[in-house]
Amino acid sequence: MALFGSKASRLVGLDVGSSSIKMVALQQTRVGYQVAAAGIEQLPSGTIVEGVIAKPEGVVNSINRIFESQDLKDTQVASSVSGHAVIVKKIVLPVSDPGEVGDSIQWEAEQYIPFDIADVYLDYHLLGPTEDGTGTNVILVAAKRETIDSQSDVIAISGKQPMIMDIDAFALHNAYEMNYSPEPDTVVALLNIGASIMNVNIAAGDDFIFTRDIGMGGAYYTEYVQRDLGVSYEEAEQYKKGEAPEELKLTVSSVLQSVSEILALEVQKTFDYFRTTSEFEEMQSIFICGGASRTEGLREYLQETFQVPVEFLNPFQAIQGNGAKLPAGVGEEGSELTIAVGLALRQVGDKPSVVSAGSQSGWKGFLHKLTKR
Repeated sequence: MALFGSKASRLVGLDVGSSSIKMVALQQTRVGYQVAAAGIEQLPSGTIVEGVIAKPEGVVNSINRIFESQDLKDTQVASSVSGHAVIVKKIVLPVSDPGEVGDSIQWEAEQYIPFDIADVYLDYHLLGPTEDGTGTNVILVAAKRETIDSQSDVIAISGKQPMIMDIDAFALHNAYEMNYSPEPDTVVALLNIGASIMNVNIAAGDDFIFTRDIGMGGAYYTEYVQRDLGVSYEEAEQYKKGEAPEELKLTVSSVLQSVSEILALEVQKTFDYFRTTSEFEEMQSIFICGGASRTEGLREYLQETFQVPVEFLNPFQAIQGNGAKLPAGVGEEGSELTIAVGLALRQVGDKPSVVSAGSQSGWKGFLHKLTKR
């Protein structure tokens, strides 16, 4: 593999969301990364419904437009999936020899995965031995074949090569770890709030220790505004972004607040569950990203509710130029592009094998493209 991010080794991060496609290409230099290209392309309404690609041509056209708008000639991409089609679990395998994990992982997975094993792609990451040395700690991932194959297919139809399929939660962690270099004892929550899915990660230093996908996001705000004010979906989208007529602004703010309360309640449930299953009690801060993170009043409400600092995650904080080439329509920090940045940090063949017990420093995510047979 060529060094320093040559076009032969660089992967373009392609975040296929339910309402838009985000793309980031990074160039690796001797002193770090710099932004080579970045863009956002909105998807036509109804293109992706409840995580299913209903209109493949809409995704293909959007991918082509976003590459053409940036005059980007790269063809190798890393993409990701999330939601109900993905299961991520920490498990303990009753084997102490890492070399035996591969032989037992499928049988063990059947105990944890609520899908037919024949219908999923499985992958795993070794965390190290258990404290008593009799077993091996593993992160197990299962993703429905239909979901992976569908997204891979539309990427291929657009003329690109889907080299890696990852998980949104891991891409989120990649972007955070690379940009913030957290101290070992720092426990934070990372909320990626998309149009229909919210990824909730919890990290302790560099360690990825918990994740949950919640089936709500920015579309909830739009739908509530549409319903309560009796306006079109398109008008509700504009109102949500602060573009409501003056006489409706107070009403819109009240509706948005009510949805933020529902969202915060789901986050609170997640935090409560995490505390019952973890040695960690409290979080020092919360980082938010994703398109819906910019919803009026949300950051302030989360900060007031959880009584910890809440800030927008800046996925370009440690990248040269700090997002100087970011597309119009994103916030100052470019937090809407966090998943795409986390994917762009991937390289073909960078899947880790074994890391030290209790540590995931250098975590890269790990669902590689699985060639259909």
